[in-house]
Amino acid sequence: MRKFCLALLLLAFAGGAGSATANIKLYLKDGSYQIVREYQVQTDRVRYYSVERSEWEEIPLEMVDLKKTESETAERQAAMEKEAKVVAEEEAAEREVRKETSRIPQEPGVYWLDGKETKVLKPGEVAVHGNKGRAILQRLSPIPALTGKATLELTGPHSATVFTNREPEFYIQLADIESFGIVKVTTKNTVRIVEQLTYHPIDKTMVEEERNMVGILQRQLGDGLYKLWPKDPLEAGEYAVVEYTEGKVNIQVFDFAIK
Repeated sequence: MRKFCLALLLLAFAGGAGSATANIKLYLKDGSYQIVREYQVQTDRVRYYSVERSEWEEIPLEMVDLKKTESETAERQAAMEKEAKVVAEEEAAEREVRKETSRIPQEPGVYWLDGKETKVLKPGEVAVHGNKGRAILQRLSPIPALTGKATLELTGPHSATVFTNREPEFYIQLADIESFGIVKVTTKNTVRIVEQLTYHPIDKTMVEEERNMVGILQRQLGDGLYKLWPKDPLEAGEYAVVEYTEGKVNIQVFDFAIK
C-alpha cells in the first residue's frame, strides 16, 4: 500500500509546477491560501480548480504568492522522490536477500557462497581431552565423566578449508534455538583447541566453558537461518563456526583457516 500511494503521488506531480493534480496550497500574498487540485498562470490571472467548491475559479495574479506556492510544491515533490528512492532501495535489498536465501539449503548446517556455488562447511571431529584420556564427543551425547580441567579439541593441526578472504561470510541453518558464533582456535602440537573446560569436583555435569569468541555481525534471513561474518578482518590462523548450548558440552564445530 505504501509503495502504491507513493507511485500515485509521484504521478500527480508528473506535469510539473503549475499543473500538478495532487492537492496543493495556492498561497495568497495576504497570508491565506486556497486548497487547489491544480492551477494555471494565464497572463495577469491564475486559474485554479478549488477542492472546496469543486469548480474552476480565477484570481488576479498580483494577489497570488507564486514564489511560496512553487517553492512548497517543489519541496513536496523532492520529499516524495526521496521517499520513493528509499522504497526502491529497500525493495532491491529485499530482492537480494530473497535471492541469497534461496541458495541456502534448508538442512541444518553451515554454508558459504563461492561465486555461483553453494558450499558446505563440514563439521570437524571433536574430542574431549581430560585426565582419563581423549574421548570423541558425539553431539547430544552425555558429558564424559571427568573432573578438573579438560580441553575440547579438533583432530589435526590445520583445517582443510582455507580462506584467503579475511572477512568470510557464512550461513548457519539451525535445527533448534541455540547459540552460535566464530571462535579463534589455538593450535597445540597436532591438535586444535576449541575451548577449555572446567568440571565441578562434585557434580560432574556442571561445566564452565572458556572459548575465544570473535566479534561477529549477524542477520536473520529466515526461520532458523542466519548470516554471520566477523566484525573485523580475521588475522591468519585457525578458526571455527560453532553452534552450542551454553553451559553444556553440546557443540558442533565447523572449522576453517585464514591464510
